[in-house]
Amino acid sequence: MPEPGAMPGSGAPALTGIRPAAEGASAVSRVNPLRRLRLHAGYEWRNSGNRLLTGLRTQWESRDGAEFPVVVSRMGGMSVAYAGVPEGLRYTLEFTESQREKWGGPAAERTSGALRGHQLADPAHLPDADIVIVGTSAGKARRLPCAASLVFPMRFHFVVDVDDDAETLHKRVSKRERAQYLRNQRLAQWTWETEDDPGLFDFFYDRIYRPTMRQSHGDRERVEGKEASYECLFRTGRLFFLRQGGERIGGALCHWNASAKVLTLRLFGVLDGDKKHYESGALGAVFHFLITWSARNGVRRLDFGGTEPFLSKGTFQWKRRFGTRIVLPPNHFGAKRLWLHVKRDSPAVRDFLVANPVLAEADDGSMEAVYFHDRERPARLELSAKSPDGYRIRHVELDEFLR
Repeated sequence: MPEPGAMPGSGAPALTGIRPAAEGASAVSRVNPLRRLRLHAGYEWRNSGNRLLTGLRTQWESRDGAEFPVVVSRMGGMSVAYAGVPEGLRYTLEFTESQREKWGGPAAERTSGALRGHQLADPAHLPDADIVIVGTSAGKARRLPCAASLVFPMRFHFVVDVDDDAETLHKRVSKRERAQYLRNQRLAQWTWETEDDPGLFDFFYDRIYRPTMRQSHGDRERVEGKEASYECLFRTGRLFFLRQGGERIGGALCHWNASAKVLTLRLFGVLDGDKKHYESGALGAVFHFLITWSARNGVRRLDFGGTEPFLSKGTFQWKRRFGTRIVLPPNHFGAKRLWLHVKRDSPAVRDFLVANPVLAEADDGSMEAVYFHDRERPARLELSAKSPDGYRIRHVELDEFLR
């Protein structure tokens, strides 16, 4: 692949030489030691890949005596209930609502309650809804009834194994994505740089990251706090900027695991969330430059982060283009599962299931892409789960599944 523009810093020492950012002009650079300790503890609780910590968290959050939220969402002529670990409200239930919003009609009507952990294991205690989803540990999800049900991870991550040179890695990117990038690069002449100036952290967070999250997700945006981003990402990670005509118009803030040599994309975006930068391909260019930089700077694995397991999720299809493998998250999400059960058959339920194929667990624990269909609704095979690892494809006829 041709050189993707001038790349300041591309000849820098390997990533093992990453240094903490200098104390300076950032608005959040003067955090007292106790606050800093709390920020790091919270960040590790949310993101750590330490097996002991993730195991303890999963065990604690799925214990029988714990109280869990229950929400029933009525919208688009059907109801979806979620019960279990709180993250499922933001990731899973909100996804079902965003999909049903496409059908038009009023906003979701929600009713809330709570259940104890031991009650989640008994379908008789679960809320009444057309589709019921339980978020819990993998072991408990697998013990729930199998009839008209699926078990699948709450989230997946998309990783690039940096096992070759940059040109070879780019050849693994989808042909369409690669061609678009090369065409856009010729027009825009983007360049790439790394920065450790605390003042530029503020610019990245306030002008690039937060506006992009608002533009992309609206009221459903999920963001990392500014203090935590500075202390847990910027100070020991790597901040990148994409330049066009001398102006910083995009960027990425990555976590760096020095012992494993894993670079994880945490925050990214384009200047002011401006749609013109989406249309120019600048957001995709950030991913391409990260691949090139990683290949040249001693990274073993580049992790583009995660998304929900539904193939209709735009982020799922987007991240899949970059030659990524689809893997279980290294943090606590890797040990959590969703149990989806269809309680009542209806045209709206069938429309939803067919429109949203899922990467689910097979009986032997491996992953398979599950596509629903019936005589009136063909399977949405244009939504691909293709990955270098390969996944089985299972076609499920709804009459049989719901019998």
